[in-house]
Amino acid sequence: MKLNITNLQKSFGRHAVLTGASYIFEKGKIYGLLGRNGSGKTTMFNCIAGGLPFEGGAVTIEPDGGEIARLAKYDDIGFVFTEPRLPEFMTGYEFIKYFIDVNKSKIGRVVEIDKEFEFIDFHPADCHKLIKNYSHGMKNKLQFLSFLILRPPVILLDEPLTSFDVVAALQFKNMLKSLKENHIIIFSTHILQLAQDLCDELIILHNGKLSGLDTGKLSEKDFENQILEMLTAEGDFDA
Repeated sequence: MKLNITNLQKSFGRHAVLTGASYIFEKGKIYGLLGRNGSGKTTMFNCIAGGLPFEGGAVTIEPDGGEIARLAKYDDIGFVFTEPRLPEFMTGYEFIKYFIDVNKSKIGRVVEIDKEFEFIDFHPADCHKLIKNYSHGMKNKLQFLSFLILRPPVILLDEPLTSFDVVAALQFKNMLKSLKENHIIIFSTHILQLAQDLCDELIILHNGKLSGLDTGKLSEKDFENQILEMLTAEGDFDA
């Protein structure tokens, strides 16, 4: 399976954010998306997920088995936001149960809620607390779990580890590695070391376009300087 981003274009008024972004993402890989603040990473994720219309280009899915590429659908994409969007008047358990009931036809299998919480290392006692009392990291885990239950082919993660402590971040990294075989995982981050440690490929969003980095240079001493030069080249902007 492949996710094809082809000549994606998005502007806000006279301000062009994506100016022909193109890249091919493949199943079985974790991609790190790097870019300065305001470079358009979240905008691009919203366009891919269908939450934001774009003026030009296409987002297509190329299924396994040589089938013809088709336009990506809402069910193809799981988008985990930086700021979780959850019903804080419910408990974590109530929310997941409700989510499963509403999406029963999409899930198509029996979901054991306790095992799902165990998979994301959620303490049993916390499952029955109100979401409004959760830490930011716990809310992120719960949001991520809802997408895992749907098992979308493509998972987009917008700055996923910013709210996690050291232990939770390590657990989350291991979780992503265990999932990548059957998914396309793309996450944006400002932490270069994280991207180097976790990702199979690194992508730069710069001047509205996507560029792949030579993964063979990840271990070179001047790799960080190369990234810095690319992201500070004339034409990029900082929010």
